[in-house]
Amino acid sequence: MQVRNTANRFGVVTIGFHWLVAATVFGLFGLGYWMVDLSYYDDWYKTGPDIHRSTGILLLMIMTLRLAWRFISPVPRPLPNHSRFEVLAAHGAHALLYVLIFVAMISGYLISTADGSSISVFDWFDVPSVTGRIKGMEDTAGLVHYWSTWALVALAAVHGLAAIKHHLIDRDDTLRRMLGTDRRQS
Repeated sequence: MQVRNTANRFGVVTIGFHWLVAATVFGLFGLGYWMVDLSYYDDWYKTGPDIHRSTGILLLMIMTLRLAWRFISPVPRPLPNHSRFEVLAAHGAHALLYVLIFVAMISGYLISTADGSSISVFDWFDVPSVTGRIKGMEDTAGLVHYWSTWALVALAAVHGLAAIKHHLIDRDDTLRRMLGTDRRQS
């Protein structure tokens, strides 16, 4: 399999980014959903949020690389059987997925650094606050984080269902291209 995308196929780097980000987003969502109900005396009260923040910072770095890679290695052209509506909907959904991921990560960062403290990423390095102390920022950022993550997961689910529709009903290579098993040649 090729490293870079071609006009007809996704390369291994793009495929790797796609599935790594998808798994991480759903993992972070599940962890975040679970940890909001932890009590102060729960063993995971501090550990859960630490893992969530650390993984979120790493995801921000991965998404920055993914976005740069998208400019270096443009995505393949749409399949010929896709309607104009499907192509426009896919472009819009992908753009919105990127926006929602970055909004979720930045708002999560702002929640954690609203008191001026830094975020320790698995004790490997610290990411300092760029805002300092801003009273009430964690509440506003918390609302943005809450709604952007729910919107992100909902849109990702629709995205996945669309891929399954293309695979089972249209019987085209949409899903196979992102699995690296499409029938087309470069």
